[in-house]
Order: sequence, then C-alpha cells, then structure tokens
Amino acid sequence: MVEVFTGRTLLNKDGDLVDPEEALRNKVVGIYFSAGWCPPCRDFTPILCDFYTELVEESEPPAQFEIVFVSSDKSMDDMVEYYHDMHGDWLALPWTDDYKHELKQRYKITAVPKLVIVKENGDMITDKGRKQIRDRGLACFRSWLDAAEIFQNFKG
Repeated sequence: MVEVFTGRTLLNKDGDLVDPEEALRNKVVGIYFSAGWCPPCRDFTPILCDFYTELVEESEPPAQFEIVFVSSDKSMDDMVEYYHDMHGDWLALPWTDDYKHELKQRYKITAVPKLVIVKENGDMITDKGRKQIRDRGLACFRSWLDAAEIFQNFKG
C-alpha cells in the first residue's frame, strides 16, 4: 500500500536497510527534502526533531507518523554527516538512489527545506508541512491524520 516508496530501500540512522512497506504501513508520511548546506534547513530540522519526538517517541501509542529524509546534499558524506548530526530517528532515502529526482518532480520541489505530507499511496495531503508545524505545532498532525484516511489508533 505504501506505493510512494514501493520497490525502494530506505535507511535508518544505524545504517540498516529498511523495507518501506513495513516501516510506512498505515502511517502519515512526511517526505523531508533538505540539505546540510542550507541555513533554513539547519534552522527547521531541530524543530522537526522536537515535533517527531513528541509525536512518535513520547506518545503512547506512538503516532502513526514517519519521516523520510530526501537529501539535496552535494555528496554522500555530506548527507551522512547532516543526517547523523541533526536529524531525528527517522528514515532516509539513500543518497545514491536517483529516485530522489523523481520525487522532487512529483511534488514540484524547487527549493529546500520542504516537508511534503503524503498518504500511504503518495497522494499529497499538504506541501506546507514546515509552515504548519511552525504555525500550529502538534495540532497539525490531527488534520493530516484525518486527511490520510488510515486506520487510527491515535488518541491525541
């Protein structure tokens, strides 16, 4: 059902390969287009970390939310350094995967940072995730969840 990353392999922060079918099933997915060389990205990433931590790591049960980082870094080393130093405990598309170009086209990414919130099938809920988190904090997750049309176990 997680069509947006079907047939791809994602990474976690330990460098382990992750099957997106399992990791993203029945979740709202935030595709985070970002890069370490970009000051607005470095400004927003800690805010996104706090949002993710509160929703996923500190909620019981964890919110049905996952982030996939899609790097616009200039090299794999730059991506790995930025991912490890600043990002939350979410997933990433490997830097070497050219699918990032297709994703950028699909969601009309012309600049970073951009947080695109999608349903399991890849349909966009909003491409203004960054603005909504800044303006509304955790409250925006409820509207994403309602729009995602997935089975909900979230009580927040």
